[in-house]
Amino acid sequence: MSAAGYVAVAGQIAVVVGGAPLLTGLMRQVRARMEGRAGAGVLQPWRDTRKLLRKEPISAIGTGPAFRIAPALLVATTVVVAALVPLLSTDTPVAGRADLILVVALLALGTVALALAGLDTGTAFGGMGASREMTIAALVEPTLLMSVFALSIPAGSTNLPAIVSGAVHEPARLASPAGLLATAALGVAVLAETGRLPVDNPSTHLELTMVHEAMVLEYAGPDLALVELGAHMRLTVLLGLLASLFAPWGIATTASASALAVALVLFVVKVALLGVVLAAAEVFWAKLRLFRVPELLAGSFLLALLAVTSSYFLSGE
Repeated sequence: MSAAGYVAVAGQIAVVVGGAPLLTGLMRQVRARMEGRAGAGVLQPWRDTRKLLRKEPISAIGTGPAFRIAPALLVATTVVVAALVPLLSTDTPVAGRADLILVVALLALGTVALALAGLDTGTAFGGMGASREMTIAALVEPTLLMSVFALSIPAGSTNLPAIVSGAVHEPARLASPAGLLATAALGVAVLAETGRLPVDNPSTHLELTMVHEAMVLEYAGPDLALVELGAHMRLTVLLGLLASLFAPWGIATTASASALAVALVLFVVKVALLGVVLAAAEVFWAKLRLFRVPELLAGSFLLALLAVTSSYFLSGE
């Protein structure tokens, strides 16, 4: 493996860690402008992170290891996913280990860690948020698996770089019924996994409607900074995965410095465009009632299942 492969992995991690707060800031700014407000600026998430990192770490009384480990575990699992998922290149030293099941398992590990931290506090809101989060995760994770699995059937592998590389060379796969159904299913799953409207409101302050925020109410200082950074990174990684799977053009398939430079620029553009579209859509979306969320996620799972069935028959297996 050439040095360019290692540069690609390092570049993926750097662009996710450094650019994730900027993406969140961009989305907040778009929403503010569309709502007639000035907004805090694109750099505000980084300012908040810097402010939190300077504060003294505080842990709630009576909490155990789950509460203290969860923020670091959330960030660590997301960093590993950022290294595995083919965001800039399909030719990396870890490409052979970037299996779909492993990536989804790492995302689920971060979710479970945060839910355990919410339970560990022993508060009513922490338990409520953890319960809601696991209810959503039980429906989201199968949808993530099935929607990407629909694309893995023509590729003959659940390896994500192999799926993306096959889509680059055979773009007709993405315009097939299976590709369109998988796109819709994965889009809904990404909204739920990242706690966006209409599943959850990331800017809410109403305790009875919170999911993600209810689990992290007891965090403060550097721990809260890690939790927020992890949430920003998960949004960036999942939007990047969506872009890589269904708009893979520009991703480097060879270990070339020029190809990586082009891939980096196109990745930033694609993820920023997805973020702007999502932020604009959220202005017009209302949050679903909690008991309606399973219906939405069950519908997305059905779309993913139809995508798998369609892909299976179209492949002639």
